[in-house]
Amino acid sequence: MKVTVVGSGNVGATVANVLAAKGFASEIVLIDIKEGLSEGKAMDMMQTAHMLNFDTTVVGVTNDYAATAGSQVVVVTSGIPRKPGMTREQLIGTNAKIVKSVVDQILEHSPEAILIIVSNPMDAMTYLTLKDTKLPRNRIIGQGGMLDSSRFRYYLAEALKEAGYPATPTDIDGMVVGGHADKTMVPLVSLATYRGIPVTQFLSEEAIQKAVEATKVGGATCTKLLGTSAWYAPGAAAAALVEAIALDAKKLIPCCVYLEGEYGEKDLCIGVPVILGKNGIEKIVEVEFSEAEKAKFAESVAAAREVNSKLADALK
Repeated sequence: MKVTVVGSGNVGATVANVLAAKGFASEIVLIDIKEGLSEGKAMDMMQTAHMLNFDTTVVGVTNDYAATAGSQVVVVTSGIPRKPGMTREQLIGTNAKIVKSVVDQILEHSPEAILIIVSNPMDAMTYLTLKDTKLPRNRIIGQGGMLDSSRFRYYLAEALKEAGYPATPTDIDGMVVGGHADKTMVPLVSLATYRGIPVTQFLSEEAIQKAVEATKVGGATCTKLLGTSAWYAPGAAAAALVEAIALDAKKLIPCCVYLEGEYGEKDLCIGVPVILGKNGIEKIVEVEFSEAEKAKFAESVAAAREVNSKLADALK
């Protein structure tokens, strides 16, 4: 399988590095507009091949979309990252133009590709990509839910450790739906478990809400500490989506997808559970939310629609 990663910054380079180390792709093309950046990072990665025992070829190119031809999956990380104090939504003016340009060039050379959108504001960029390309919805996937769910698992594990239970994130099942936004994402406490047992049996309401709120600002917390957006977890999350598609894994993963009546919503891209396989989105899974979670999801939908309404002005 050939995979292209657009954008060789911290997130894009991490996606490529994780994919290379996993070894299931035959070729990974890393592309960026900055002269030499992709080439240098690809060379650096290839010099780990012997030590990490992978045979994937990583190629770096500067603005040469012909080199991406024939890609089965393309991960779009292009755009400016957040800085401390910024919301994802504040990036829309710049990133909308970048994502539209990138996707148009990608599809010129790889018309059958499945697209994974990482660029922020991710829900709006996913919606923009679907509307601009008019591709079937199974081929346009926004990466947000996988990342937010991983953060939710981390914060629940930390809360459990504080409560005297030796948990790690791998012990936790937890899912985040709704928009990939600090205030409106929806961690599903009602479905969160510790080794199959509801976390509500181990944690106080106060501890759970602390984990929920920490999850919602998980990206902003990293941005404040790092001075720029996080990259290890976002990169690994995007790579996990590529892997599920490449291996036809049929994995249940929360992703940003276009709804056509599911969850009572239409004409919107937002995070819900889906089955991911070789065709991209194989199925949208509707699960039961608690009444409080339903209300939070409705708020998230309204916020996503508000951001989408700004797309036309952003592209002028």
